[in-house]
Parts: sequence; structure tokens; C-alpha cells
Amino acid sequence: MFKRLSELNGNTVTVNIEGEDVQVAVGETVAAAVLVHNLGYTRTTPISGSNRAPLCMMGVCFECLMEIDGLPNRQACQVLVAEGMRIRRQQGVAGDG
Repeated sequence: MFKRLSELNGNTVTVNIEGEDVQVAVGETVAAAVLVHNLGYTRTTPISGSNRAPLCMMGVCFECLMEIDGLPNRQACQVLVAEGMRIRRQQGVAGDG
């Protein structure tokens, strides 16, 4: 379980994670937001359907791929949250349905 080191100080945005509106700190990455939100996993693998979650947090491993504002294959660890952003898990290969 992940938690923030400090409380939110009022500089927040509202994002929608898997249908739930969540307050997150301005300047936080999507990966950090979903880890704190306890989403569990961010994508499934295209072959076995295994769950994957952010690992390296620096854009190397690609385990954090998500659908962000309707665009698949976004590296959640490289995208900063923005007001009204819609964040969804990515199931298998992007565009597979």
C-alpha cells in the first residue's frame, strides 16, 4: 500500500480514475496517483492477461501503460495529472477492445 509523505495542501486537481473522481496533488504523475489510489494494476499483458503495475517510475519498463483521456499506450509515470483527466486501465494490446 502506498501513501503520500505529506497531506494534500490545497494545490490539487480532480482526475477520474476508473470512474471515480479523486483529488491529487498538482505536479503528481498519473502513476503516483493510481498507486496512492490503490488501483492494484494499470494494465494487462496482451498474451496471458497478467496484471502489471508501475515498476521503474522513470519510463524504461513500460509496465505502467494506461489509457489517459482516451489515448492508449501512455506511460503513466511520464504524464503529469491535469484537471478533469480520465484515467483507465489498459486491457491487453491497445485497440483490442
